[in-house]
Amino acid sequence: QVQLVESGGGLVQPGGSLRLSCVASGSARAIRSINNMDWYRQAPGKERELVGHITTDGGTNYADSVKGRFTISRDNAKNTLYLQMNSLKPEDTAVYYCHADGYGLDYWGKGTLVTVSS
Repeated sequence: QVQLVESGGGLVQPGGSLRLSCVASGSARAIRSINNMDWYRQAPGKERELVGHITTDGGTNYADSVKGRFTISRDNAKNTLYLQMNSLKPEDTAVYYCHADGYGLDYWGKGTLVTVSS
């Protein structure tokens, strides 16, 4: 089993930046099994949506709504996934979730709240 714990959320003004982190822990075998990792978000009253995706070799793709503003990265040595968010907008307000897959299993963190407001 893999546990994912997000951090870095908070209140930020429009135009500001935040960096989210997601640390994976568990047995060495479970950690080695992790393939792709993603960030999702869920705004109040809306369905959860994919924000960004990163493969084991660093390939990325993003939702159109965040392209050019958000950057996803991972440090495999630290078992950590990051999401750098710049030029934040009120519509980016949501709970952000970390997701990973490995050996056919899906792992989710409990989320971190990002609020963009003046």
